[in-house]
Amino acid sequence: MRGDLAWPRHAYRQRITDIDIQPRRCEPGDEAALALVGKATFLETFAGVLGGNEIVGHCATAHTIELYRTWLADPFHAAWLVEASPGEAPVGYMVIAPPQLPLPDTSGDLELKRIYVLSRFQGGGIGKRLIAAAVAHCASVRARRLLLGVYADNHSAIGFYERAGFRKLGSRRFNVGGKDYDDDIMGMPLDA
Repeated sequence: MRGDLAWPRHAYRQRITDIDIQPRRCEPGDEAALALVGKATFLETFAGVLGGNEIVGHCATAHTIELYRTWLADPFHAAWLVEASPGEAPVGYMVIAPPQLPLPDTSGDLELKRIYVLSRFQGGGIGKRLIAAAVAHCASVRARRLLLGVYADNHSAIGFYERAGFRKLGSRRFNVGGKDYDDDIMGMPLDA
């Protein structure tokens, strides 16, 4: 057992590159996997930014199996699960929904409500593939724009979204655990 824990980090990284990472459209029955990866990626992303109690409280209400079950049953929501093979373990996900952002006119728009991938699986192009799936979905339902909210101090995520074609449209306050945080609201036009 001790030998496994002492396994060299570079060997571990090498094995990760041998894993096939694929997104797939979710269906009813995927809600437990979505809730699990939602909690794990939120914790990983915001540990050290938000307090532990705030993270736990947020995940207890914002990443429930019931919420994801409701979204999967709603024709106005779409979700993708990112799985690692072999084994199909959930390592990321994306949710597209009707917009709930403080912008003057969001008619005909959709919101990229959640997009997260565990950090050890980032950097291999999965984010680009998820954005491509989101854009294709939006085109299939003739959405005007794809919108999103992103933590204003998450510079790497903002840079990723800018490279994908999103531009800042505004800002909002996001409350977690009774504390407000600044989000940038970004959008990508789709009608061009």
